[in-house]
Amino acid sequence: MKDGSFRSVIACKSINFDLMSSREREGVEYSYQNFLNSLNFPVQIFIRSQRVDIGPYIDRLVNIRRSQDNMLLNVLMDDYIEFIGLLSEEANIMDKSFFIIIPFFPAGDLSNVRDQAKGFFGKVFAKPQNGPQKIDQNTYEKAKTEIRNRTELVTSGLFQMGVQSVQLNTKELGELYYNIYNPDTAVREPLGHFENTTSTFVRKGDGEAVRPHLQEERM
Repeated sequence: MKDGSFRSVIACKSINFDLMSSREREGVEYSYQNFLNSLNFPVQIFIRSQRVDIGPYIDRLVNIRRSQDNMLLNVLMDDYIEFIGLLSEEANIMDKSFFIIIPFFPAGDLSNVRDQAKGFFGKVFAKPQNGPQKIDQNTYEKAKTEIRNRTELVTSGLFQMGVQSVQLNTKELGELYYNIYNPDTAVREPLGHFENTTSTFVRKGDGEAVRPHLQEERM
């Protein structure tokens, strides 16, 4: 981060709490309480709701229907495809994703919490920082180790509740940020493959990008 801190993002798989028995619910709640009490650092829980694009699913059903020789199955699939299409038009089909963000501040978590507690006016009248904070190699290695330990602690605590989780890598983080900041575009234009990226850092260029198709139209 610009302030010299670090973050780790964990994706969590949901569990169906409503279908559990009362004893199972008590076990999950007790495990969740123990999980929170075991943390000695702050965490952020992020829940993201996203509209599901069922276009590819309908296209797959159409392809299956074309290869089906049974007339009765063809009629049933036509009705099902029509039903799914009408359902997607009348209601927004949403999908929820769950994430836990784990921070690490080289200066100490307590000092960061104290700075956040200063409130709005403390941030307004604070002196601005001159660009991103530089991190030396020793601090970076220490941060990697601490983030790894904190991630393992969180994933093990979630596992006790029956929640499966995994730490996002660079590619998955890029896709998550792209989908969050471009919710409409991400549905129509999914992010490309990261294997084609040749640079670790990308900087915005000057001027507008060359658009050959516009030049051809003008000619």
